[in-house]
Amino acid sequence: MLEIFAQQCNLLLTRILPFLRWGHLVNRENLRADFMAGLTGAVIVLPQGVAFAMIAGLPPVYGLYSAIVPAIVAALFGSSRHLISGPTTAISIVVFATVSKFATPGTPEYIEMALTLTFLAGVYQLALGLGRMGALVNFVSHSVVVGFTAGAALLIATSQLKHFFGVSVPAGESFLHTWIDLFEQIEDINIYATTISLTSLAIGLIFMIYKPRWPGLLIAMIIGSIMALVIGAEPHHIKLVGKIERSLPPLSLPDFSLSSLKNLGSGALAVAMLGLVEAVSIARSVALKSGQHIDGNQEFIGQGLANVTGSFFSSYASSGSFTRSGINYTAGARTPMAAIIAAITLTAIILLIAPLAAYLPIPAMAGILLIVAWRLIDFNHIHNIIQVSRSETLVLAATFFATLFVELEFAIYVGVMLSLIMYLMRTARPRITSMVPDLESGTRKMIPSSPSSECPQLKVIQVDGSLFFGAIDHVQRTLRNYTEQNPEQKHILLVGSGINFIDIAGAEMILQESEKRKKQDGGFYVVKIKEEVCNILKRGDYLKRFGAENVFVSKTDAIGAIFEELDHDRCARCDRRIFQECQQIPAMSD
Repeated sequence: MLEIFAQQCNLLLTRILPFLRWGHLVNRENLRADFMAGLTGAVIVLPQGVAFAMIAGLPPVYGLYSAIVPAIVAALFGSSRHLISGPTTAISIVVFATVSKFATPGTPEYIEMALTLTFLAGVYQLALGLGRMGALVNFVSHSVVVGFTAGAALLIATSQLKHFFGVSVPAGESFLHTWIDLFEQIEDINIYATTISLTSLAIGLIFMIYKPRWPGLLIAMIIGSIMALVIGAEPHHIKLVGKIERSLPPLSLPDFSLSSLKNLGSGALAVAMLGLVEAVSIARSVALKSGQHIDGNQEFIGQGLANVTGSFFSSYASSGSFTRSGINYTAGARTPMAAIIAAITLTAIILLIAPLAAYLPIPAMAGILLIVAWRLIDFNHIHNIIQVSRSETLVLAATFFATLFVELEFAIYVGVMLSLIMYLMRTARPRITSMVPDLESGTRKMIPSSPSSECPQLKVIQVDGSLFFGAIDHVQRTLRNYTEQNPEQKHILLVGSGINFIDIAGAEMILQESEKRKKQDGGFYVVKIKEEVCNILKRGDYLKRFGAENVFVSKTDAIGAIFEELDHDRCARCDRRIFQECQQIPAMSD
């Protein structure tokens, strides 16, 4: 008894403090591997953090802050051993699109609202996790993520072109207006800024292709900074990142006023859902390689706690990073300690070399962000989606264009709603197949039929799918078509082995079809229905009203009983004789 109680207590404790599950793995050997992986991750996130903060409309240092506290909290309270959380491109652009409507990017008001957005998103995620709603992420189609990411990539690239060419484009311009402004200023391109951008872009691409494990983006930034120093940034109007404070993530306080919560509520939900989809998808993709089991609910809780806690430590919305998580696994990380070590190492870097960031040229960052945007577009999956499924292609295209031309958070809702509609349309159209016995097998084995091979009086159909309110119209319309095509088939036997669920509307439909067939001197029968379906029919008293004599366990019993109700004179003149019972009646020519 005490042993069982101890096991239950231990189970509860590991649910509350999930890091206890992998604490025993932290030994000297694993810690050494985690240290090297964490060091690599800290170097990788340095240029990315600065770049992502720029996308989000925040001071560069906030991108680094967001890779410290949220990464530690998500590592401790998530379920993945390799997922690295922090700022991401897609989340950053949603943050900018949401908050820039209410405040000027970079201002104290803007920063406060971004932190409030982060807090709200974390609350949503935490509530979903505690409510055991981890399966919700499965309803967000992969096509939605691919389409949104591709659209976000184009938006990121478009937003950086003004820095790439050194021209002026007003903040908050739409996708189309930004391109119009760029074309109008094509003669005003700053050749010095463009040279730095192109150099950083080229170096980043070279390392990405030939030395993917090297910190190519960091090297590209350093070389771009040296070029700006040699050329002379100020006299040639080359914008620099500016001074970054040498400090730990300072304490902060989101704005809890009703007006801010109301303004940011919708955007926070979009950030929350996008962040969860990113985190869980990345965790599962890495887990396929590592063989680890991922708990979706625990990931929800981990991401929620990371954002709620981060909002009080000057960190804006974070999620799982595919790049850093992939590198973390490839670098040999064994436990979530790698993410914690990366965050601690990044903190040390900020304290030691933060002042040097003042010399980072923004055009170099623009070149690097173009690489990031390009890598976001999943061309292989886009090609596969287009080749395989028209409906998924529609979801992909709708999400992609909505990302470019409507409110960004609304684009996610468009994709999710379309995915749900497609899902409901598929489930609302269960497959209905006409069946006949396989005469060559000599058994009751059923195979798909054509009208010319069926019994003139009895039609056997198999339904694969749920009989719920959304599917009733399709099923009844199909049955009506069968009757119109062959009015003499007054008896219908429904094979229910493929029906997993039935609701009240489905039960009522069966009763209606039964009454309709009886009025036509026919009958409606079911065979091989599952126990769960039968229990629902019993609880609603539908089975009694339908008639237990019309429900059969086997096809042999069903066809044998129904055969007695057929017109045997018609059977004697029939040339098809597809049932074994048909042999009981001597054939008679017309």
